[in-house]
Amino acid sequence: MTKERFGRDYYQRFYRNARSSVTSQAEMTARANLIAAYVKHIDCPVGSVLDAGCGLGLMRTALLRALPGATYVGLEYSEYLCQKYGWLNGSIADYRPRQPFDLVVCYDVLQYLDDESAAKAMRNFANLCRGVLFFSALTRRDWRENADQRRTDPAVTMRTAEWYRSRLRRHFRHIGAGFWIRRGAPLVTWELESV
Repeated sequence: MTKERFGRDYYQRFYRNARSSVTSQAEMTARANLIAAYVKHIDCPVGSVLDAGCGLGLMRTALLRALPGATYVGLEYSEYLCQKYGWLNGSIADYRPRQPFDLVVCYDVLQYLDDESAAKAMRNFANLCRGVLFFSALTRRDWRENADQRRTDPAVTMRTAEWYRSRLRRHFRHIGAGFWIRRGAPLVTWELESV
């Protein structure tokens, strides 16, 4: 992964051009609202949010509106986006904040990392998150069965869902729909609402 890859042209193609964009503001707002509703549902107090690989920050406004009083940190590898939006420049694999976050969002990022860096990032989630992790990444099966291949960047490392799950289970409890709760966090979920 090179910093040059994630410049203006990349974001123009996959995020700003309506004909080739992989997502929309409406979709990302709906996702942010789902995340906020879930953390409220399980009574997870959220004072801090890390959006790891935040891109254009399409979830920022909706998250902050739904989680009043929360602080938001957008962590981004792209120097272009950091200069444009003021995000914190860095990698999820080695980012070390002073305090863990109540909510960590890492949506469609780790497929851009090689196996070693992705595994390191997943270990780092344990240091970064003290409450809820919302996590998703493009898998091999998603590429075959779910992704719009005309709009989805194919130049990524596609792994199985189990590759990700087995690493996340070391420090998190899978609840479903992309939600993981940090082991030891005082958050209650009902049995039939959990995986």
